[in-house]
Amino acid sequence: MTRDTLFDLASLTKPLATALIIVALADEGRLSTDDRLALFFGLEDESWHNIDLDMLLTHSSGLAPYNHYYREFSPGIDPAAGEAIVRRILTGPLLYEPGTECRYSDLGFILLGRVIEQVTGMDLNECFRKYVSARTGLEDEIFYLPLGVPGQQARGRNMAATENCPWRGRVLQGEVHDEHCWLMGGVSGHAGLFGTVDAVLTLCAHILDRWQGRGEQPAGDTLQLALRKKYGDRTWCRGFDTPSPEGSSGGSLLSADSVGHLGYTGTSFWIDPEKEVIIVLLSNRVHPTRENILIRRFRPRFHDVLLQTLGGSMGK
Repeated sequence: MTRDTLFDLASLTKPLATALIIVALADEGRLSTDDRLALFFGLEDESWHNIDLDMLLTHSSGLAPYNHYYREFSPGIDPAAGEAIVRRILTGPLLYEPGTECRYSDLGFILLGRVIEQVTGMDLNECFRKYVSARTGLEDEIFYLPLGVPGQQARGRNMAATENCPWRGRVLQGEVHDEHCWLMGGVSGHAGLFGTVDAVLTLCAHILDRWQGRGEQPAGDTLQLALRKKYGDRTWCRGFDTPSPEGSSGGSLLSADSVGHLGYTGTSFWIDPEKEVIIVLLSNRVHPTRENILIRRFRPRFHDVLLQTLGGSMGK
């Protein structure tokens, strides 16, 4: 493992790709977070008609956290599988009235990825390059890896292995761990990004600088809104999470206004605007099996020890 090792970033895709692209499209006036989902999809169930993009971003749409749709498919590359998964999501039941609760949902971000593709007429990986990585000079350090056409950025690179996957029957390396993203060709709104630790750190620094009004591109109203909690008694912003009052994976020392996210494969980042600190943790904790959950104890301790070590140097 080196600083150049590429990791499967898993759900860091949600804030660092999907949310940032939506912010950019909103700034261009190409969509609004108030747009209803029905503007982009045919929805037969009337209970879905009040769901807007903001509810998907804040995990308050009523959608289930997850369903094992991939078990209905054989592990092969099939363009029809992605559309079938989207259709299953859109015709499934809601678990609660939209806007009344927050329940973290992969399914909502799968739909957001498809919304982005509809609005732009571009594949999501191309949108990420245009609106995020090219603007930060990170095209060769953080990117999607479409199955079968990984691109020049990944050739000859050191890839962190993930799981010895029982469904696919092999150790995964250089292909996305998430089964639904894999069935969707390696590119989705909820997972699919690969990147180095320096790339994630640089992208987070870009977000922090814009948030704090520094640099040539200060945060507009859309990004400022994305980095604030929508519901005072919940942790979710738009695509970003904030520390839980108790038992946070970020430990006990992050400022309350911090934003971040976890990834299932063992990745995370936290941006603390008060302390002016960014913490990025990339691991492949699912190798060789996802049954290893010791990271739940490691993450908060890691963050606390690091912040204690930095001590008085923070915020300067």
